Amino acid sequence: MKRKLTITLIIIFLLFGGAGLYILMQNSFNMDEQAVEIQTPQGKLTGTFVLPNNYTNKLGLVLFIHGDGPIDDSHDDGYKPLWERLASLGYASLSLNKRGIKGSEGNWEHQSIEDRVEEARQAIAWAKEQPMIDEKQIGVWGASQAGWVIPKLAKQEPLAFSLLLSPAINWISQGQYNTRSEMLAEGKSEAEIQDKLAYNRQVRQLLMKHASYEEYVKIARENSLMSRDRWIFAGKNLMADATDDLRNFNTPVLLILGEEDLQVDVKDTERVYRDIVKPDLLTVVVFPDADHSMLSKQTANSNLRATLISLFAPRQITIPGYMDAIEQFLGKLSE
Repeated sequence: MKRKLTITLIIIFLLFGGAGLYILMQNSFNMDEQAVEIQTPQGKLTGTFVLPNNYTNKLGLVLFIHGDGPIDDSHDDGYKPLWERLASLGYASLSLNKRGIKGSEGNWEHQSIEDRVEEARQAIAWAKEQPMIDEKQIGVWGASQAGWVIPKLAKQEPLAFSLLLSPAINWISQGQYNTRSEMLAEGKSEAEIQDKLAYNRQVRQLLMKHASYEEYVKIARENSLMSRDRWIFAGKNLMADATDDLRNFNTPVLLILGEEDLQVDVKDTERVYRDIVKPDLLTVVVFPDADHSMLSKQTANSNLRATLISLFAPRQITIPGYMDAIEQFLGKLSE
């Protein structure tokens, strides 16, 4: 009996040990990650500078510009598969913690879009000082809210290229679309949707007249109460609109969209980009089964599935073809 128990325990140990080793191997990426600090007038920025393990020539660089939320430099390791792919193509990556996250000083919710543009410029200035970086091959990758940052940045910096994932055009329109699409997905009635939209208009009117947080709290619904910091953030950025800034692009742009995006009206985004960005500069890739973050609908709707993929196959967390599209785009730039 003891012998059987011992054998059983050994088998369990080997299974768990093997699974742990497999997870460790799958989450070990072929690249050199270096912690960095960038000193700015607004306070220190911390982040990660990623280099190929072996390189001989000067490297291009991709600066990562985050979407909404308290995002750290690796987006909870979600960026790492793309960093690895970029490293294999001869590109370094630079990604910073948002202000107030992991040692970056300040508060990201107190930043305007213009503040984030200046922060990106500070990161680019730092990158240009690195001896292995080709300053003529510095481009950007940005998701969601970065769609308001990058077009403004393109006016002030000679970007080699811009990779935009799920950007919106207009802040207010995006919010309305997001409210409706998510409530429809939850099975809410049209009456419930209209009630929520009416409430959002009431909040927006307060923001537009620069009302105090205390005035907002008086009318706020308990289930959607913004923090004071979020109220500041919304007030600073409510009028964001990328339309006119899209004219600033004068180097290649890759626009990546997912048809299952509940946060951004991808048809509107594609239409505006095609109307304004020069056709010879614009490449548009639309993935039918992708959501806002390039997850498949099946993965986006299952936390368990997303967790298991992240653990056992992190390079497959995004939909097939997403990183390939970036590789093909960058490959054409060097032809």
